[in-house]
Amino acid sequence: MTTKTKTTWRAYEVEGELSTADKNRLPESVFAFPESRKLPLTDADHVRNALARFDQVKDVDDDDRDLAFANLLAAAKHYGVDVAETGWRQLGRKPHTRNPAH
Repeated sequence: MTTKTKTTWRAYEVEGELSTADKNRLPESVFAFPESRKLPLTDADHVRNALARFDQVKDVDDDDRDLAFANLLAAAKHYGVDVAETGWRQLGRKPHTRNPAH
């Protein structure tokens, strides 16, 4: 039995590259991991980057990853990014975890 995690992600339009200062001004609601402000999801490129780097995020627990994946799916839908994975465990939880989808 799986429970559906409610997303916290909200669309927030940003133009161009994000500087560190820009990233610091973003609301928590645009991050995959809102409490730790990791993996901003401000456009399709950032969503794809977050999917690729999901297993590199440190100092988060499985509940954080559940929320982050739900946020990723919401952002991916909004920006038209196809996501093959059906759960974050397919992305991995540690750096260099083999991604079974590849």
